[in-house]
Amino acid sequence: MKVFKILLIEDNEGDAILTLEAFKHVGLKCNVEVLTDGELALNYLNNLITAKTDSKPDLILLDINLPKVNGIEVLRNVKQDGFLRTIPVVVLTTSNSHQDLNDAYSNHANSYMIKPMDLFVFIDHLKVLCDYWFRVIKRHVESV
Repeated sequence: MKVFKILLIEDNEGDAILTLEAFKHVGLKCNVEVLTDGELALNYLNNLITAKTDSKPDLILLDINLPKVNGIEVLRNVKQDGFLRTIPVVVLTTSNSHQDLNDAYSNHANSYMIKPMDLFVFIDHLKVLCDYWFRVIKRHVESV
């Protein structure tokens, strides 16, 4: 069984811990790497571009309100790059702002999910998200 690689870009330690805890309950074999600001995320992603590695994340969970470089700018960089743009990016945020929602979709976010504060509700939502991205749909396959 494939072990999925998930990149969580989240500056709030409590939210990162909640997300990691939720992943333990979704029934998906995955490795979750956590980056805590937008600048670290851009450096990580630029290293992937330079290396043209097979170890791209299978999914990026991206907060909007990040220090140094905001999440919308990170999203814009991912979706403008030919090597990275096929990685699904789910904006995972506490923001219910129409502007944030519009900015995310205008920059080609694949989904926008508001983080529930209740762990059990969050587990349910994350399970649906993982079922969709890893079990239901047919994913893009890179050319050899």
